[in-house]
Amino acid sequence: MTLARPTIPRTLVLAVLTAALLAAGGLARADDYSDVNQLLRGGKLPEALSKADQYLAGKPKDPQMRFIKGVILTEQGKTGEAITTFQKLTEDYPELPEPYNNLAVLYAGQAQFDKARAALEMAIRTNPSYATAHENLGDVYAKLASQAYSRALQLDASNTAVQPKLALIRELFSANPKVSAAAARTGGAIPAPATAAAPAPAATKAPTGGAVVAQAPAPAPAAKPAPAVAAAPAAAPTPAPAPAAPAVAADKAAATKDVEAAVHAWATAWAAKDMGGYLGSYGKEFDPPGKQSRKAWEEERRGRIVGKSHIAVKITDLSVSVNGNKATARFKQDYAADALKVNSRKTLDLVNNGGKWQIVRESTG
Repeated sequence: MTLARPTIPRTLVLAVLTAALLAAGGLARADDYSDVNQLLRGGKLPEALSKADQYLAGKPKDPQMRFIKGVILTEQGKTGEAITTFQKLTEDYPELPEPYNNLAVLYAGQAQFDKARAALEMAIRTNPSYATAHENLGDVYAKLASQAYSRALQLDASNTAVQPKLALIRELFSANPKVSAAAARTGGAIPAPATAAAPAPAATKAPTGGAVVAQAPAPAPAAKPAPAVAAAPAAAPTPAPAPAAPAVAADKAAATKDVEAAVHAWATAWAAKDMGGYLGSYGKEFDPPGKQSRKAWEEERRGRIVGKSHIAVKITDLSVSVNGNKATARFKQDYAADALKVNSRKTLDLVNNGGKWQIVRESTG
């Protein structure tokens, strides 16, 4: 997994902080971000860096511009400076997962896969729903496995069990072409600060989307035909009643409203730091990411939420689809806690447990 120059992985340029709307006067600041991004997309790296430094001279703690500066430094091949920039971001804003993700990309480019793994684990601990970090961590583990298999062959060339495993991993990485710099720039590098696009895998791996797609439930098996029975002649059969479409539609509409109410109740409990209501919004089927136990995940969430002096969670553009006892809710989430403001797209998969809709999967992006 090499970090090509001047090409940079799409993961790096798409892992964009959504904390751009941090302060009041966001419109003027968004224009500053837009100007720097435009120079970056146009390949005018010295001008982009100069404008970013000029902005940071007046607002040295601004996370979004510091993040963009890290991307510019990476494009310029100044890996050491880029690493320093992202490291300082993780120190000042440890709740943001994107700087950890980009550190991992840079470490992987230097074949420092242990450091890349540690950075990605921090990204996942910060945001367990960060799908890109999970995928990148899989790539890093694959590279570590490749190194281990290669070492095993060096020590015992006659070990025929190792060779197919090593070949499989090499085929996995060679099957994905590198992302060109032009494609990276036209693929949404540093989009407008409103929403972050879903990043693609790390290092030179071509993007595979990474979006979690809710699978449609398997179709119900066809009913077995009843055995034929001889019957006496009878009057003309009575026409079958028309399907009760209005009733079905009404049930689905009611379920949709129940799901919407459950999502808003989850957000309200979160904002109120009502841990009973918040944790109760997650069903027993919810599998915490990052190999955490349910108890460890709940303790971590409790520490992150209760420790904030103020939390606001606003949900807009809520779209709900219901299929039987399963539902998917997609919406835009505006989150504010103390000095931090983040806005992102979120997807919740829910199931109906005894009349209560509960979350079984949560993803961001």
